[in-house]
Amino acid sequence: MYSHISANKRKTAILIILFFGILLVVGWVFGEYTGSGYAGVALAGAIALVMTLVGYYSGDTIALRSANARGPITKQDNPYVWRMVENLTIAAGMPMPRIYIIPDPALNAFATGRDPNHASIALTTGIIEALENEELEGVIAHELAHIKNYDIRIMTLVGVLVGSVILLSDIFWRWSFFGGSSDREQRGGGGVVAIVGILLIVLSPIIAQLIKLAISRKREYLADASGALLTRYPQGLANALKKISNSKPMERTSAATAHLFIENPFRDGRRRTKSFLAALFSTHPPIEKRIQALEEMGYDSETKE
Repeated sequence: MYSHISANKRKTAILIILFFGILLVVGWVFGEYTGSGYAGVALAGAIALVMTLVGYYSGDTIALRSANARGPITKQDNPYVWRMVENLTIAAGMPMPRIYIIPDPALNAFATGRDPNHASIALTTGIIEALENEELEGVIAHELAHIKNYDIRIMTLVGVLVGSVILLSDIFWRWSFFGGSSDREQRGGGGVVAIVGILLIVLSPIIAQLIKLAISRKREYLADASGALLTRYPQGLANALKKISNSKPMERTSAATAHLFIENPFRDGRRRTKSFLAALFSTHPPIEKRIQALEEMGYDSETKE
């Protein structure tokens, strides 16, 4: 577990460098294409720096507001949920996160923040009402695992940096068509650089999004395993996921924060999509595989401690 936390901290730095690299390359190609020199690189660096700082220090607030989360609640507001989170944090040896409630009948939850000392958990009213004690405990343990493993920092920053790539690509795309027409005529279209630039501007957001989704899917498997390790009862989370898999989509959420939830908030459990493209662009691994992995851990209700 400790080695996994250390690895996540290293991966955070690597991911930031990777996305900064993508942004700077896009900026450089745009500068070459428009003849503006290093102005594109400077703009890319400025956008990346500002959005990274905003995401690091305010990403959790943005995520909670986009989900219409209410709180943080106190023990008096909801003793049942409060005590369950408190007991699990004591067992995990970690600080108590802030708890938020999302007024939504869908079954979902997510954790956000930059580290265990600045973390929040949000649960929908639907998931609190629909799950049994052991099932809700499994969901909360899953979210606490995201916090303890520093997944919340990685996923918050990755989401922000992907947004930076998309924003920068959109700015350059619009500029190349509307703001740089006279310059293109003087340069004869830019030749090979123009072609490479357009391809990069189009493909970089897709590549960045695929990187984010791949990271998100891996984190869900790890959080499932870590949560089961905390409760010593994998079947609780497996049963919760079965109910979540049949839940309807959330009423209010954002595509930018969908990867934070325990299950895709846009997914309608009554509709099954198994195409390759659907799996490739999914924010989460197939819920059936997650349930299978939990049930194969060898625990059942008779061995629960």
